[in-house]
Amino acid sequence: MVNYRRCIELVANLLSSYDPENQSFEHYLEKSAEELEKLNNMEEKFVVEALSGSVQYKAILDKVINGFYARDGKNFLRSEQYLFVVIGYLATFQLEELGIDTFVKIIKSQSVNKVCKVLNVFFNAVNLSTWIKDEWSQIYDSDYVKENWINHLLKWQPEIHNVIERLEIKLAKGLSPIKGSKATEIKQFNLSQPRPRSIPVPQLIPTQKPHQPVPQSLYKTPKEQELLREKKKRNRIKAEELLVESSTTQFKCANGEKSEKTKRILSEIVKEEQSKLAFNGYKTSQVPVSKVQNIPVKLNAAAILREGTLYQRQMEQELQRIDKLVDGARDPTEFLEWQRQMLEKDLEQQLADIECRRLEGKLSREEAVLARQNLIQGNKKKADLKKEETAELMRMYAEKRLQEEKEMRDLVEQVSEGHKNTKQARVKLQKFKQQIVQEVTEESRELLRHALEEAEEELKKKFELIREIRAMESVPLIRHKFVDLTQTAGHGLNCEMSLVELRERLAILKEAEKKAEEEKRDQILLDKQSKQLFLMDKLEQIYLHRTALGKAAVMKIEEKKAKSAFVKAAIAKDDRVAELQKKLEEKITERRKQAAEQQEQQRKPSRFNK
Repeated sequence: MVNYRRCIELVANLLSSYDPENQSFEHYLEKSAEELEKLNNMEEKFVVEALSGSVQYKAILDKVINGFYARDGKNFLRSEQYLFVVIGYLATFQLEELGIDTFVKIIKSQSVNKVCKVLNVFFNAVNLSTWIKDEWSQIYDSDYVKENWINHLLKWQPEIHNVIERLEIKLAKGLSPIKGSKATEIKQFNLSQPRPRSIPVPQLIPTQKPHQPVPQSLYKTPKEQELLREKKKRNRIKAEELLVESSTTQFKCANGEKSEKTKRILSEIVKEEQSKLAFNGYKTSQVPVSKVQNIPVKLNAAAILREGTLYQRQMEQELQRIDKLVDGARDPTEFLEWQRQMLEKDLEQQLADIECRRLEGKLSREEAVLARQNLIQGNKKKADLKKEETAELMRMYAEKRLQEEKEMRDLVEQVSEGHKNTKQARVKLQKFKQQIVQEVTEESRELLRHALEEAEEELKKKFELIREIRAMESVPLIRHKFVDLTQTAGHGLNCEMSLVELRERLAILKEAEKKAEEEKRDQILLDKQSKQLFLMDKLEQIYLHRTALGKAAVMKIEEKKAKSAFVKAAIAKDDRVAELQKKLEEKITERRKQAAEQQEQQRKPSRFNK
């Protein structure tokens, strides 16, 4: 089956996006292949034939569609012209191939009212013999137009008119008055029943996995640290070069480096000045504690009804459970208590294992830090020897640079003497250019003065013309039209009335509408009041349930706090945790002792600094 609605809309969209000036039809079909693949074979064949024919005969079809918009289609959208072009092509060139039944299906797949209006233009004998024939004869030969197209449309005219009349009758009968929307009916919420909880099976106590050994990569220094050391060495060498260079040239401006004593005195003076500037500042007040802790949440009607039904069902379930216990059902509290005790024991064991693993990780980290500190001390000793060697090399390099600078100064002095002679020639050339510029500016000023005088004369003439035109326009025109509001227009119609009568009728209608609105408003207010009373009752029930649930939550929190304190005490009593904690403290003290020794060694001045 062919879906003609989808096919014709697709043809209209493709026709609207096709630009014959910038692209060929075959190339455009290849681009739109994705949209055509979604259709079946019959639909694809229909779309391609309709699109190619509409593109081929678009010039003559546009003439008819533009005439339709100028005469009968003023109320239709201009964006629908491509849809009308496709319908016109099918009616003019494909009617015999499609058949009258298929063509009726195509009409019904679109807006019947719009398509019938367009077909009335195409199959009107007067239009075909007058302006349509003249428009088409401008593009094609008049004899060819009459034999192949005009006669073809006149042959199908009776059948198409019968189809249009039948469709218009169906449309007239199908228009029924719109029924008012029904008022919403309140229905009970269909809340899903919770499934009964199954009794959990006691979990097996998991066996502890064997401890994995520490990887060997932990004791090896990473590559990034070696790269950082090399960069530090290069930066150190550059800094020493700059130090030697600055120390050799520090007496150039007779501004020697200040001694340590002067620096210390200057720092003391700055501290005294800053202490005088310590004013009594205002202390910021603390953020006020909000008194309202439990802010009430505003509930709408649906939320109140939903929560009320939920609490009602919970009460019914609790009453059913109590009735079952009264009838002799078994209470599962003993099993739940045994299950809770077993879970607490498992939790204590798991927490103790976690604490042991954490302390073992800290212990391995402290051992790695100690090994790294020992390695750093060995590297520092090697670096001190290297610094002494580089200092000697830098001193020799500085002496060599000083000798090269003296040779360069002599060469610069020789070149500067040669440049003095060229400066005199440049001054003479500049004076000659200034004289030429002064002569040119005087001539340009004279020309500008003549141009300004001519422009002023033209402006004066324009102003005089504008004054004459404004004087002619300011002459007043007398236009009076006297209207009697109590008389009719005099067209001879039965429903004719004067403006005064029309105003009176409108005033009566407004009063009737106002009265109906007031009655409706009173009814709505009564409904709202009854609904508010019902919701207030529900809110009271919800408040009672919420207070009971709040008390139960507070009791649960207190039980959790007592349980966490008991678990912490059980972990502290474990022997493995205490032993690992003792080992960790010993390693930390050993590391701090080594760090203190390193700081003392750094304070002592090295041989290079001396």
